[in-house]
Amino acid sequence: MELFRGVNVDWLRLKWYFLGFSMIFSVLGLIAMGTNWARIGSPVILGVDFKGGTQVQVQFQQTPDLNKIRSATSAAGIKDASVVSYDVASNNEVLVGLPEQHDETSLDAGQKQIVDALHAHYDNPFAVRNVQVVGPTVGKQLEKQALLATLYSMLGMLIYLWFRFQLIYGVAAVVACFHDTLITVGAFALTGQEISLTVIAAILTLVGYSMNDTIVVFDRIRENLRLSRRESLPDVVNRSINQTLSRTVLTSGLTFLTVLSLYIFGGQVLRGFSFALVVGILIGTYSSIAVAAPMLVAWQEWRAKKGKATALPAAKRARV
Repeated sequence: MELFRGVNVDWLRLKWYFLGFSMIFSVLGLIAMGTNWARIGSPVILGVDFKGGTQVQVQFQQTPDLNKIRSATSAAGIKDASVVSYDVASNNEVLVGLPEQHDETSLDAGQKQIVDALHAHYDNPFAVRNVQVVGPTVGKQLEKQALLATLYSMLGMLIYLWFRFQLIYGVAAVVACFHDTLITVGAFALTGQEISLTVIAAILTLVGYSMNDTIVVFDRIRENLRLSRRESLPDVVNRSINQTLSRTVLTSGLTFLTVLSLYIFGGQVLRGFSFALVVGILIGTYSSIAVAAPMLVAWQEWRAKKGKATALPAAKRARV
């Protein structure tokens, strides 16, 4: 199925607009992360998975008043407790969390503190639905492993593309993935949402998704270089992007609709995961066209100015 026929958009002519768009959102994300670092000592708000602490899911019989719950925890001597609504409002569920506990033996006491505070200072019958407890040592290990998993995935893809295509293809693809990850994490910093293990899973999914989109464009560029050896590289890149545009819109569009539905109807449990996918799919699709492919042309033009220009490798003729 082909949505667009005879598309002839000069994508490289728009490269400065693309650069401006990427710079604006990247800088906004970096400013938000810097603000968070100054305020909480971390570029993003980390969930219990990483920072450690106790999180209690409570269901009330009547509609809960979040301000009264905060007052109840404060009256019980609990400082800096987080109180947020959970899932749909009709379920009357609230997440009450205690910040990082430096003494791991005190983590189990966190649940009792919260329950006792609600019993003593808030007149609304409730039941504890779930308790999540993570020690600070385990949280730090998870944080380190999440960062390493992201870096290793990008390094592995760089090595693969180096052998599969050429080093500059790998560098361009990894830069595009880093660009996608930076903007996605920056979106979390800007909106004040927590990053949990499920969000890291979403980001790793996006790294692979963005890389796949980029490889499709790169493969078409290699094929067109073989078929049109006298054509300039910018023309080849533009034609390759236009030829893969239908595939990009169909696959990314359908995936985006799916994750958008997940974000709207998935509830609070999947909110961070689905938000990362919504932002990441949009940015990942954009970067395949606006970041990765133009980097190939910029690299070749730079080498030409230095007198070191070499042709990008074309696809080998298929054996019959």
